[in-house]
Amino acid sequence: MYEPIGFDEYDRMSAAEIRAEDEKREHKRRTGREKAILILFFVLVFATLALGIFGIAADLIRSDKHISTANPNQVVIYQNSKPEGANDLENFVDENGRYTTEGVAAAVKESIVEIYTYSDAFHNSLQGTGSGVVLSDDGYIVTNAHVLLEDGYHDVHTTDGKVYSAKVVGRDVKTDIAVIKVNESLKPAVLGNSDEVLVGEQVVAVGNPAGLSNTVTDGIVSATGRKIRSDSTGFEMNCIQTNAAISPGNSGGALVNMYGQVIGITSSKYVSSSYEGLGFAITINDAKPIIEELIKNGYIGGRFRIGIRLIDMSKPSKKESIEEALGYELPEDFEGIYISEVMKDCDISNTALKAGDFITAINGKNVKTYTELYDTISASYGAGDTVPATCAHVDKNGNVDYYDIEFKLMPDTSGNY
Repeated sequence: MYEPIGFDEYDRMSAAEIRAEDEKREHKRRTGREKAILILFFVLVFATLALGIFGIAADLIRSDKHISTANPNQVVIYQNSKPEGANDLENFVDENGRYTTEGVAAAVKESIVEIYTYSDAFHNSLQGTGSGVVLSDDGYIVTNAHVLLEDGYHDVHTTDGKVYSAKVVGRDVKTDIAVIKVNESLKPAVLGNSDEVLVGEQVVAVGNPAGLSNTVTDGIVSATGRKIRSDSTGFEMNCIQTNAAISPGNSGGALVNMYGQVIGITSSKYVSSSYEGLGFAITINDAKPIIEELIKNGYIGGRFRIGIRLIDMSKPSKKESIEEALGYELPEDFEGIYISEVMKDCDISNTALKAGDFITAINGKNVKTYTELYDTISASYGAGDTVPATCAHVDKNGNVDYYDIEFKLMPDTSGNY
């Protein structure tokens, strides 16, 4: 007998021992593979983190270059407040009392009010807005007559947001000046002396155009002593010409010098519609006596009424309107003032003058415009005086029949024109 060489140990192991040994070796192999996978996982995670950190660091390093070259609008925006006390009013006025533009606006803003005009007591029908200048601490306010309605309802809005009901003290359509009053204490404006105004002097207009409260525009005095006729009445007033913007909502507002003094009352009725940059304000020296008389009497004394409604021949278009009303053309060389209505409550209704006829002369002086009519009468006559006039009737065939009348001027306290 012999034994196989090299297999003796194997032959001596039982089947159970062989299986246990195999399982042990398999467990070692499996454990080794799991460790390898786990190590590979952590290596990959670490590599990913490293790459991410590297990318972020690179972006930060290159960020300045990207901002300056890729998109120049991506900039850092800085915002600072004004120095402490920069908006204090004392910083806007010098030792002589002269304000900056900011100072003028701050000094007068509480004295400029906004006026709302309604046609009904319930304030449902707004007719328009305008401006006003506070005259006294007991609530008197000056504005333009055209801002108000004779039988309207009016509210005053102040800069602090309060609203007060106002009554009309007096209005004079001829000069476009009116006074209203509220039962409230308000801050009055300081009135200046418009005779001291110099050409080239800096001024500020303050008003409420288009309902935009306390709008401020600045400019200079372009001229003084301008005799300007209202575009609605033809009445002439002494005005300050300025290039400060004056629009319809500014009506009744203030033209202010750099000392915070009101030197004029702005009015859109005295603004040139033909040229830009031409604004006018009624001089405060001319407005003041009218204001005082309106406060005292409620009307301007010495005014007279003729008692007619008319169309004059100041423009070719008006002559065309007359011919349209008549229904036929006038003789080419005929001139006069067309009478569209004769008032029954006036003395002139007792004369031969009838609607559809013309006034051609006053006391022998020819007239064809309202200004000529008014100036000719006011130069020699007043309320209660009897005025001689030449009148004419023109038929559709162009025949002119002249006749003379005399009428008494009626006193006028209505304030209407």
